Amino acid sequence: MAEAPLPAIRALPSWLLGRAAARGRSLVADALAAEGMKMWHHVVLSAVRDLAPVAQADLGRSVGLDPKDLVGVLNDLQSAGLLVRAPDPKDRRKNAVSLTDDGARLLTRCEKAAREANDELLAPLSTAERDQFMGLLIRISGTDG
Repeated sequence: MAEAPLPAIRALPSWLLGRAAARGRSLVADALAAEGMKMWHHVVLSAVRDLAPVAQADLGRSVGLDPKDLVGVLNDLQSAGLLVRAPDPKDRRKNAVSLTDDGARLLTRCEKAAREANDELLAPLSTAERDQFMGLLIRISGTDG
């Protein structure tokens, strides 16, 4: 079934960015699913690798995940043997989170899968166009890269 004509809407940069973002999320989600991983699980594993040992509260703030949602993700990852929670050496009243060796290996595979999915997303662009596109996205996204 053809989509209804909405030329004014489809000409908006925000609509096009939303469509591209949805396609990118879908490609990455499928690639991560092939590794048995969900998007938020991947985000949390990556943040743990970068910040470990990290207090749960600090981890949740760093990825923008609600504390109760974070606990569910951490429980899943710990049950799978991908991370450990132990008393924080800086504050024994808190838990600090770290990757296990299995978690680090899975994260490496997931990062490769996510890069390949993003390469598929950007396949229609030349290398120079990809560089320019990334620069433009950074400028309009309000991030510093």
